This record gives sequence, C-alpha cells and structure tokens, in this order.
Amino acid sequence: MMLGRRLPARLAVFVTTLVAALAVTSGVPGAGAAENAGNTATPIKHLVVIFQENVSFDHYFATYPFATDAAGEPRFTAKPGTPSINGLNDGLLTRNPNSAAPFRLDRTQAHTCDMGHDYTQEQLAFDHGLMDRFPETTGNGTGCASSQVLGYYDGNTVTAFWNYAQTFAMSDNSYSTGFGPSTVGALNLVAGNTFGAACTSSEVYCGTNGGTVIADPQPTGDKCDTRDNTTMTQGRNVGNLLNDKKVSWGFFQGGFANCAQKHTAVGATAKLDYIPHHQPFQYYASTANLNHTAPTSPAMVGKQGDAANHQYDLADFVSALNVGNLPAVSFIKAPGYEDGHPGYSDPLDEQFFVVNFLNTLQKSRFWNDTAVVIAYDDTDGWYDHVMPPVLFQSQTPRDALSGTAQCGSNLKDVPAGASGPQQGRCGYGGRMPLLVISRFAKSNFVDGTTTDQSSILRLVEDNWQLGRIGNGSSDAAAGTLLNMFSFGGSSGDGGAGKLFLNPCTGQRADTAPDLDPTGYTSTYSNTCL
Repeated sequence: MMLGRRLPARLAVFVTTLVAALAVTSGVPGAGAAENAGNTATPIKHLVVIFQENVSFDHYFATYPFATDAAGEPRFTAKPGTPSINGLNDGLLTRNPNSAAPFRLDRTQAHTCDMGHDYTQEQLAFDHGLMDRFPETTGNGTGCASSQVLGYYDGNTVTAFWNYAQTFAMSDNSYSTGFGPSTVGALNLVAGNTFGAACTSSEVYCGTNGGTVIADPQPTGDKCDTRDNTTMTQGRNVGNLLNDKKVSWGFFQGGFANCAQKHTAVGATAKLDYIPHHQPFQYYASTANLNHTAPTSPAMVGKQGDAANHQYDLADFVSALNVGNLPAVSFIKAPGYEDGHPGYSDPLDEQFFVVNFLNTLQKSRFWNDTAVVIAYDDTDGWYDHVMPPVLFQSQTPRDALSGTAQCGSNLKDVPAGASGPQQGRCGYGGRMPLLVISRFAKSNFVDGTTTDQSSILRLVEDNWQLGRIGNGSSDAAAGTLLNMFSFGGSSGDGGAGKLFLNPCTGQRADTAPDLDPTGYTSTYSNTCL
C-alpha cells in the first residue's frame, strides 16, 4: 500500500447518483428548511446511527490503545492520558481458557472467514460464562482454521476507529441485546424486541403465543427477497413513535434503489449492495417500503406522507443533505461490501465507508447539533472475553447458555408482553464496539455504563420525548448513552470538535478532501492501493 498517496477527488463511496440528484434539486430554493427536528431534551437536534456488521469488542479493540506499529502499516500513537479499557491483558493473551490463543491480524489479513454466529452457537461458545469454547462452536468459517475466531486487529488496521476513540467517546461495556445474527440485532435496534414474528420461517422460534426471530429470515414482500421470510405481526418500532410526534426520520441503505447492484471488496468476493434482512423497518407493515419506491424529492426525505415511507437508498441521504435537509433521526446502513461483515466485507472497506461518510457530515452545516453513534448488529461469533449480564432468560430447544434448552431457569425473568412470555430472547449477548462521534462527545473518554443495542433506541426516545414502545421491549431496561456526552463545559460542548481522517489509512488529515461525485470509484482497492 502507498500510505502517502494523494487521495483521489471523490465523493463517499455510498454516493452513486449524486450528480443526478443535484441536477433535480438545484432549483429548489431552501428545500428542507422546514425539516422537523422536534423538541429535544438535549442540544442534539440530529442523530445519525451508523449500524455496521459482525464485530466483537475484542476483535477491534483487544489491545487498545497499544498498537504493534509494524513496518509498512499506518502508525497509531495514543494520546497521553488515554484511559485504559477492559481488553485482553497479558494473561488472556498467553494463558487463554480457549483451546487456542488470541493473535493479531495484520492489514494483509483484512479478509477473513465468516464465523458461526447463530443463536445457539454463540450461547455454546460462552459456556456458562467461562467464555472458553469459541474454536469448537463459533470458529467454523469455511476454509479457515477454527482458531481464526480468536484473531483481533489493532490500530494499524482499524486505525480510523482507534482515532475516533481518541478524539470522541467509546464504550467498552456495550452488548447485543440478544444472541443471534443480523436480523436479531437490527430488530433490537429499532424495537428492542424480536418477538411478534409470523411463524412462516424456520428462522423464527415459534412458541405457544407467537414467534421470535432468532436468525435471518427476510422481510415478507420485499421485492429483493431471495428466500424464506417473515413479518412482525405484533409490536411497534421507533419509527411509529417518531411518526406519532411528527419527527422526521429515515433508514438509508446502500443498494436499496437497485436490487441487482453489487460490488467487490478487498477479499474479491462480489456481494449485493442491498441485503434485505439488514433492513428492520421492512418487517413492519406500518413502516415498510416493499417496492423500494423512491422519495418524491430530496426535500421530502424524512417527511411523512411520501410514498417512500421513510425507507431510502443511501444516495437519497446525500441528495437531501445537499439541499439542506437532514432528518432528525437517520439510520445508515452501508452497502454489503462496506458493512464490515466477514466473508464478503472487511475492516479496510468498512473504514473507507465510515471515514468518507463522517468527513462529509462534519463539513455540513448540521454538524454543530448532530451526534453520530457507530454500532454493530452482532459479534459474528468472534471471541470476546467478557460474559454479559443476563437480563432476559429463555427456555427453548434452541437455548444452551446455562445447560441444555436453558438460558437461565427462572420463568419470571423471561420477558413478557401483552400476550404472555416471549421465549427465544436470551440476552444480553456478546460485547461489541460502540462509539459516539459529536462535538458533544466527551473527548478521549471510555464509558463503562452497561448498555445494549436498545440503548440507542432509548436515546432516541428520551431525546425526542417519545415514550416507550412497551409490549416487552428492552428499551425499558436499557442503560443510558448520555454518560458519553457533555453538554456543558467552557465551550458549551464536550470539547471533541471535528476529526477529519484519510479513508485509506485511517490517519489524521488536515482537512477533509473536497469530494467530487465524478471521481466515484467502487472499492477501497481501486482507490487506495
């Protein structure tokens, strides 16, 4: 890699249609000026959630803030006074309870296998809290040694994420709300609940009073569906709450406008940009856009009453931003090749997406009242040494955390809703990275508050005073993210300011590049190598 190579003029990789979008909207004076941010409990008027794929905390931050700084890789140097984290100490690195030892993955190993990460596999890996059976249970990537599940990156590969942690705030005590893969995490992000699914898929556990999503069924009726599917027939999501208060919002996903669009990441595996089971709002009739109808105009993005029904392509986010329209709440999903998912994506392509996105957002007029949360949907089964607290018990044939068919044995700790117990929601699951990027973020701060995916949901609810979802949603039990912010201080914020990075290296840049849509290139490899 040529670390000193000048960055090509280009727009963030998620923008494929910006030129056309700007041509359509350039004649709309003041478009988006009436965007409704709502009355907020904090100075945050815009929240952006970048929801990535399949990373455990130790997989990205095991040795933070100490990087190897191997020759030929971007260097990382921690700031003086950087706080310690709950990472892999010398004992866990050399006398690990697993059958293999953790080891560093360098930049040439960015492409890895996809580990086993279904509902039962992950519980077996945790082994009653001993955290010692990862190679035997989740370390089953096709064509890879089972020991790869203990591999971790440091600040020479996930350089941008370590630099964001240095300037802004991160948590070392945040978990998936429940065990299981992508759809489980996505539903918990927006609803705090995986119960209420139609029993039309083998990837739904069907109890006596309803179904619980425990795997990755696709949303019924999505025009991009390719296999078995389900719908959420019970319960509400945060989109419903935002609509009730007339607060603007949207879910923006790469490839939503074109089911056939695909790209190839560092690992040379082509992947469709749009992945249906990563889009949680498509499971609910009230918030779905099953035909992927485009918004009427960039000025209507985020607004109620438009045929898009708050579900958009990533290009719609950029076209709206460029006419002065940023929804109050935006959920961002990278195209498949840049979402970080092992097997078809990787940390270098993921970094490329996240850095370009944040550089662009920090240059917008909205930055001063915006907070960005970077979070993940599941751990992919990657090793993490921390046993989570078990808030939600379950006793189904698919459970195995504390014994055969058991995640705990106390029925009173099984979550319940209006129709009774909601089995199949064993959690918390694995520990994952969570970062807050904002001028309100505490700078170089590590938060130890116990949080989970639905803590993001709770932040939305509390900031826009929406109330709780109810019906067993984990939002009621979720820890707060507000300890990662400061709304006081001599400058009126947390002191974090802005941080522009080079998307190829993840290292600091003096200014964000002037990004040009005509310089669009499809992958990290084409741009950075």
